[in-house]
Amino acid sequence: MAAAVATCWYFRFLRSGGVPHSTPHPPYLVAAYAGPRLPRPETEPHLQLPRSFSKKSHAFLPKIFRKMSTQSAKERPESLQFPFLDDEDTISTVKESKTFFILRGLPGSGKSTLAQAIQERYKDACKVISVDSYKITPLVRSTVPEEYSKVNEDLVDYCKRDISVIVLDDTHHERERLDQLFDIADKYRYKVIFAEPKTQWRMDCLQLKEKNQWKLSVEELKKMKPSLEKEFLPMYFGWFLSKRSSEILRKAGQAFLDELGSLKAFKKESKYFASAIEDPKIKIDLTSYFVKRPPGVLHCTTKYTDFGKAAGAEEYAQQEAVKASYGKGFTLSISALFITTKTAGARVELSEQQLPLWPADADKILPTDNLPRGSRAHITLGCANSIEAVQTGLDLLEFVKLEKAGNKGDEVGEIGGGKLLYFDNGMWMLILSKKIDVKAVFSGYYGKGKLVPTQSTNKRGSTFSSCTII
Repeated sequence: MAAAVATCWYFRFLRSGGVPHSTPHPPYLVAAYAGPRLPRPETEPHLQLPRSFSKKSHAFLPKIFRKMSTQSAKERPESLQFPFLDDEDTISTVKESKTFFILRGLPGSGKSTLAQAIQERYKDACKVISVDSYKITPLVRSTVPEEYSKVNEDLVDYCKRDISVIVLDDTHHERERLDQLFDIADKYRYKVIFAEPKTQWRMDCLQLKEKNQWKLSVEELKKMKPSLEKEFLPMYFGWFLSKRSSEILRKAGQAFLDELGSLKAFKKESKYFASAIEDPKIKIDLTSYFVKRPPGVLHCTTKYTDFGKAAGAEEYAQQEAVKASYGKGFTLSISALFITTKTAGARVELSEQQLPLWPADADKILPTDNLPRGSRAHITLGCANSIEAVQTGLDLLEFVKLEKAGNKGDEVGEIGGGKLLYFDNGMWMLILSKKIDVKAVFSGYYGKGKLVPTQSTNKRGSTFSSCTII
């Protein structure tokens, strides 16, 4: 009986086109979207189920959603067409990642509908945090309201549980509020994808006045509009690896450092990293040498944009290839691992489909440089003390310059993953016998960008693990 009640309510909800804009979203709607976990009465009063819903009927609802999500994928309107909703490769990559979807737009523009579509696509792997259910009115404010502390508390709870997809449904028109979210994303190593409704009325304040549930006036909407009209550019664009692919690459990098540090040939040249060591019983601890890791998620940077302030940032962001690829999944090919006295990294071999996202000038150190496009493509695994992550790409270009000049390196021999080459001056490269394919999503990094210290420990390999598990 309870299941039948749930079914009738759900279909009445769909026929009515969702919750009328004149009334706030029912709190239980968020709970229904949140998957099988029931709300906790003592800590989540805003997520309570209506009295007529039993635990049995709540468990029945996801079955309905699963059936309806198949239909909605076929009938999805143009305003809801995004790679993370329609492209199967992207969806599978997002499912094995940790992602914040930050929905952004004026009240009534269609954010909740987009949140619903994401929830239906990712089902139990997804949690939606709708700020509407916390009764926080979207307005232009001098400071972020204290009520957001409860939102952050629930968000952090989901992060600690490693929820794959977290959807944040709010206007997100304030930089201060966004910075709070970016800090949380960095701390728990989530990638960030911005998504804005594509509805025709999303910037029409006259129509939004009638559609927004808060009954905001045209004047109140217009005050928020300027901060939402311009695209929010990241510190840099790039491909951000899935959690699973990051682990695969981390293990390959760890094995490379472990084996390299044990080699007699490396010990003879260890003066670049430490005092020369001839004793075969002593291993050079390279995991402790590279003591810094990049912030956030393991990634391959394409364009440094400095939140729109860098030269060519706006032009790059407006390229059709960039706009079409944002939030889309790709498979990157790792052809080599390398270290220098400054950095440890992975060499990325870009495909013809990926090269359009690579800036034409990214491979130049000097104006006279003429290297193949994509030469600088890399993933930073670690940095020596006081070295910035940008150095990894510059180090890789030095390898490429030597290769172009005819210096292919001295072949030291075969180690676990392939052929080891030495280029002098502490430059080592492992050409992989089998390339490593990693899954990634093209997006942006929006945080502060500071290198993060690794944790000191005596356990074998764990220093580099803390450096690279993203």
